[in-house]
Amino acid sequence: MTIYWTEFHHKNWRFRLAATEKGLCYASPHHLAVNEMAAFLQKQCPREEMKENKKILEPYAAELCEYWENNRQEFVSKVDLCGTPFQQKVWQALRHIPFGQTVTYSDIAKSIGKPNAARAVGAAVGANPIFIIIPCHRVIGKNGTLTGFRGGLDMKKRLLALEKGQGI
Repeated sequence: MTIYWTEFHHKNWRFRLAATEKGLCYASPHHLAVNEMAAFLQKQCPREEMKENKKILEPYAAELCEYWENNRQEFVSKVDLCGTPFQQKVWQALRHIPFGQTVTYSDIAKSIGKPNAARAVGAAVGANPIFIIIPCHRVIGKNGTLTGFRGGLDMKKRLLALEKGQGI
């Protein structure tokens, strides 16, 4: 199987995407090192060939651009996520956080039937390979503070402001 990847630019957003024939498997802000994507994909799919192909990734990029234009609140593209069963549960729970709302790590832990696993949920959220589409930016600390985000806290603030109709 081949993993296709490319970089996209939309206004002041730059990002990298990768997908298999089954769906999107990686999305990341551009400012992270290019070797982060390669390292992640090699770890998750060690025997797969990587090829750059912008055309294959255009439908995924289009959804992200619509989101940044405030014309999309839900992503419908297929995803192909590699992770442990626990991570898969957490990532599925993240997809159910409504646009413009936030939840805590404890809320996610309770929603997957593991009320004492907030720290493990935090680790799974941090391992999310598809930023924005799997909306880990909507998870905040129990005291309401913004917590870590692969794209940085400034990006997290911008994404939450966008979803609250405050622009970016």
